[in-house]
Amino acid sequence: MGSNNTDEISVKDFVNKVGSIIKHLKSKWLIILILSLLGGALGLVYAIISKPLYTASSTFVLDESNKGGGLSQYAGLASMAGIDLGGGSGGGIFQSDNILELYKSRLMIEKTLLSEANFNGKKQLLIERYIDFNHLRTRWLEKDHIGNVLFKGNPDNFNRIQDSIITSVVKLFNKQVLTVAKPDKKISIIRVDVATKDELFAKEFNIKLVDNVNKFYSETKTKKSDQNVRILQHQADSVKEVLNRSINGVASAIDAAPNANPSLQILRVPSQRRQVDVQASTAIYGEIVKNLELSKMSLRQETPLIQLIDSPVLPLTVDKVTKVKGFIIGILTGCLLTILIIALRKGVANITQND
Repeated sequence: MGSNNTDEISVKDFVNKVGSIIKHLKSKWLIILILSLLGGALGLVYAIISKPLYTASSTFVLDESNKGGGLSQYAGLASMAGIDLGGGSGGGIFQSDNILELYKSRLMIEKTLLSEANFNGKKQLLIERYIDFNHLRTRWLEKDHIGNVLFKGNPDNFNRIQDSIITSVVKLFNKQVLTVAKPDKKISIIRVDVATKDELFAKEFNIKLVDNVNKFYSETKTKKSDQNVRILQHQADSVKEVLNRSINGVASAIDAAPNANPSLQILRVPSQRRQVDVQASTAIYGEIVKNLELSKMSLRQETPLIQLIDSPVLPLTVDKVTKVKGFIIGILTGCLLTILIIALRKGVANITQND
């Protein structure tokens, strides 16, 4: 019985305290209104001074379904001839998902930043454009006295300051500017988004980054097979040249003794030797050409299909807080913060009085 009374008293005390806080808030309606309007004014100012964020988007499909398939029946034959057809490994140095990380690598971002683009009829390095619209030179000049750093020339010869600046820009891009993902993990469509305050920069950087990464990815995937094709092509050209010389040699030997005495077999030896060279060269050339065609098939099957679906076009998608939205969010934020502060102060005062 005593515990029930205690519970009732506790509930009544809680309700009374809540009612007291609500009554106190009503008495402070003017302060709440003023601070809410102040929050709305701050939200309006933010909406006015904030710069829009432009997003350039590209989507492409990546198909690597063929891992060598039809060439497996020739792999053993080719290996006996010392030829690596590739394609049958199924993995290689890249998997399909690795291209996502490749987009975020320093190598690709740096290469893109150091490439030139045309801005309103004027060629400019992308990194210089990025530095200009973010006013970074002014900050560097005031803070570190390095306002006149340039990025022309071979990146391998850059000094410590240039490398550190590029490193910081690459980190910033991976955190805030660049987004690479698969919208649907079940399909092989990849989306690349670049969001900056400069519309032209976002578009050009997106286009060049996609081009650089996809080209590098394709070349690296097929590098081994391409080397095989080049070696076999060189061998085929060399043997063909020997074969042509041997054929000419046969003709020259026959012309040297056009009416040879049949009883004198020694006169037929030079032409017969040349004929043996022709037959040997023909056999070797045939095998090399066969292996060359197999390697070309392997190269074609290992080459990933990268088909661009959408590329960024002007005007880009804009993300900006409107004046109305900024004003409303400011009012709500100011109102909630004011109510919370007043309620907490009243609650603390009630607890202090009871103690």
